[in-house]
Amino acid sequence: MGAGKMGSFFIDLLSFEHEVAVFEKDPKRMRFTYNCQRLTLLEEVRDFAPELVINAVTVKYTIPAFEEIIPYLPKDCIISDISSVKTGLKEFYESTGMHYVSTHPMFGPTFANLNQLSEENAIIINEGNFIGRLFFKDLYQRLGLNIYEYSFEEHDKTVAYSLSIPFVSTFVFAAVMKHQDAPGTTFKRHMRIAKGVLNEDDFLLQEILFNPYTHDQVSQIRTELKELLEIIDTKNADGMKAYLKKIRDNVRRDIEINK
Repeated sequence: MGAGKMGSFFIDLLSFEHEVAVFEKDPKRMRFTYNCQRLTLLEEVRDFAPELVINAVTVKYTIPAFEEIIPYLPKDCIISDISSVKTGLKEFYESTGMHYVSTHPMFGPTFANLNQLSEENAIIINEGNFIGRLFFKDLYQRLGLNIYEYSFEEHDKTVAYSLSIPFVSTFVFAAVMKHQDAPGTTFKRHMRIAKGVLNEDDFLLQEILFNPYTHDQVSQIRTELKELLEIIDTKNADGMKAYLKKIRDNVRRDIEINK
């Protein structure tokens, strides 16, 4: 469901080994899809009778899209999402009585090299249909992704940390930046990241920041900025040295953990 960037990626990925159809209400978005059936009517979904549905619509419409299509699906069909925000999905899935699986490929066409994903990650929610989880595990392993298994709650806690902190840091950079006639390398790199983040869907950014676990993460940024500002205002050389050691140690530990 959905022929956007990630929907098209999954179509290309699956269509040579599986019979694939894409359901998309905007025919223009299907112009560059190939090796798949193109569906624009719900009755066509019923005729196709899928064994698995991958919901790749914008996060704002994930549940409404499920509600619209479920009456046209076989009872034994596995429904799935690839949403980066899982808020409310567990309760919805359990209310449907259908088999389900939820995953989160933690990369996007904005930054990732889709031909080289060995440094990218994917999360498979360890709740839901066993066969569905095996399908996505095999798929992500063949892509070379690093796979992690979390509950719905653990996923949202992880996302609150891994996405909200860089997103908010990027927002702050974009909010205070000024045009540079001769930008330095670091500025250009931050600008490239900012452009990528701000190209994301507004509702996705909102949902990530409205994640119930995001507040505490953002509060930590405020605490660190306050400490850093005090060091700057007092020109505390020893304090700055200690602060730089602390953050270098943080980065070093992260590198060692991920080796």
